[in-house]
Amino acid sequence: MYPWIKALHLVAVVTWFAALFYLPRLYVYHAMARDRGERPAIDYFTVMERKLYRGIMTPSMIAVLVLGGALLYLNPAWLGQGWMHVKLALVVLLVGYHHVCLVYLKQFTAGRCSRTHGFFRVFNELPVIALLAIVILAVVKPF
Repeated sequence: MYPWIKALHLVAVVTWFAALFYLPRLYVYHAMARDRGERPAIDYFTVMERKLYRGIMTPSMIAVLVLGGALLYLNPAWLGQGWMHVKLALVVLLVGYHHVCLVYLKQFTAGRCSRTHGFFRVFNELPVIALLAIVILAVVKPF
């Protein structure tokens, strides 16, 4: 059973990160369209963002957390290792990032988001740092 849970966990991680990378990129384009006053593009991005967040990003995050919890249940000794503490802290930060994405989604939908496309270009890079650290921690287990 463990290999199946691990495989599904990895698929969920890949899916979640794909969405974590793509949604802020949509915000870049949405902010640019807003600045140019392109109403059809704004409406298009609003729909894409909502569908990505609700249909892919949130379900995959839930799967990551449930399946990751199952892996920890099957390997409770990991909870005593430093690398797992750091990895779980990064996951908590990613869940927070996920919810910040929802705040921006709601702001864009309401026409209240004042962040620039430049801000979202930087915001888009934060999950990359987390992904690098999480993969290194999970594979190398440095401490």
